[in-house]
Amino acid sequence: VQLQASGGGLVQAGGSLRLSCVASGTSGRVVRIDDMEWHRQVPGRARELVAAITSGGSTNYADSVKGRFTISRDNVKNTVYLQMNSLKFEDTAVYYCKADVISNEYGNTVAGRYWGQGTQVTVSS
Repeated sequence: VQLQASGGGLVQAGGSLRLSCVASGTSGRVVRIDDMEWHRQVPGRARELVAAITSGGSTNYADSVKGRFTISRDNVKNTVYLQMNSLKFEDTAVYYCKADVISNEYGNTVAGRYWGQGTQVTVSS
């Protein structure tokens, strides 16, 4: 299984970006995805949870992004999104997606936790 994140870029403060992360099988197929999350990290600091969404659609946000960011998912497309509005300079970071995935690999059911490669978000002040 691999997660492919996209949508990062350079934006002015107050602007918006939408991140996407698609889960796909490498040697098999994705059967089910449970929790999906977005994290972010700046150099010299620990990676932090930004937003999370369960398979049923329940969401959770870091206090710093509540009211500005929205996490959503498309279970048919195995994709999680992060809509980021009213971006601030302090939102600048590399954003990573994470997912708990059940896959079928060569006829075997495999449960794993996977990370995407990260996408850079830079907010200019």
